[in-house]
Amino acid sequence: KNVGGKWGGAITAAQFLAEFAGDTPWVHLDIAGTSLSVKDRGYLVKGATGVTVRTLVNLAISLAK
Repeated sequence: KNVGGKWGGAITAAQFLAEFAGDTPWVHLDIAGTSLSVKDRGYLVKGATGVTVRTLVNLAISLAK
């Protein structure tokens, strides 16, 4: 299971990564909780959701301009 408790898991992970990033720009996206759907929900089918893929693609396109 790749999901921590509700008490600061995302910030703890971000601080852990910050120790290794040094001066390199980086970002921590806490998307584990939305990455998997345990049942069909509207347009999302059971399984991997692909949440944030569209957002990241649009961000990459915007940054490339």
